[in-house]
Amino acid sequence: MKLLFDENLSPKLPSRLSDLFPQSLHVRDVDMKATIDPIVWDYAKDNHLMIVSKDADMHDLSLVLGKPPKVIWLRLGNCSTRQVEQLLRRDFDAIRLFHEDESLSLLALC
Repeated sequence: MKLLFDENLSPKLPSRLSDLFPQSLHVRDVDMKATIDPIVWDYAKDNHLMIVSKDADMHDLSLVLGKPPKVIWLRLGNCSTRQVEQLLRRDFDAIRLFHEDESLSLLALC
């Protein structure tokens, strides 16, 4: 399971979560800082990545376009990088099941 962290999340997350989600990336890692959502969407789709975002726009794209890519929508509000990391660690099993289920396109975590 490889994740692509959206710009609204810390670029430290891929390395902090590499034990659970190896080869994950942040949009900055692939020169997509301040890139519009449809381009991020296409990159994730082309590279078999699940998008992790706090942005409601990614939620909306998921509803309109479906999968791939799958979207993990973090509904945490204003929070620290540590809180995001803890949430993704806590819900690892749910994320794994989401990844494996071909019928699902959106997972909301809070």
